[in-house]
Amino acid sequence: MNRIWAPWRIKYLLEDPKKNKGCLFCRFYRERSDKRNFVLFRTDHCFVVMNIYPYNNGHLLVVPNRHVNDTHKLKDQERCDLWAAVETSKALLKEVINPEGFNVGINIGKVAGAGIPGHVHVHIVPRWGGDVNFMPVVAQTKVISQSLKELYGALHHTYKKRH
Repeated sequence: MNRIWAPWRIKYLLEDPKKNKGCLFCRFYRERSDKRNFVLFRTDHCFVVMNIYPYNNGHLLVVPNRHVNDTHKLKDQERCDLWAAVETSKALLKEVINPEGFNVGINIGKVAGAGIPGHVHVHIVPRWGGDVNFMPVVAQTKVISQSLKELYGALHHTYKKRH
């Protein structure tokens, strides 16, 4: 059995799923508990949150404030704000963890891989040469090299310094 130490995930395993009905992103938007929810920053029409089940260290999600399931339903100002937040997020990641590249994408619909298909969002996944090494290939295990809290602190601090 493969084991990776990930103690920060225990709070999500112990949460009562009945308590948090509805859209996770809409809850984050309403709650304004940014540090607890790993929300890095907010703009007029969207917010940026760390993915708590990341594909790679620094995996961010850019989420429109309004609950829509497809990009064509976004208003022009929402779309522009969303893309500006993508670019701000990439710049933050570049400054703090210096990835060599990014995967930026949107999964629209459950069959396309959307984990939260009712609320469209943009994935920003930092990439480095060799980040797909023997662990995921041979052991079907992904190693995330930094705690969510540590990276959140560094990204949030850098964002506040710049804005």
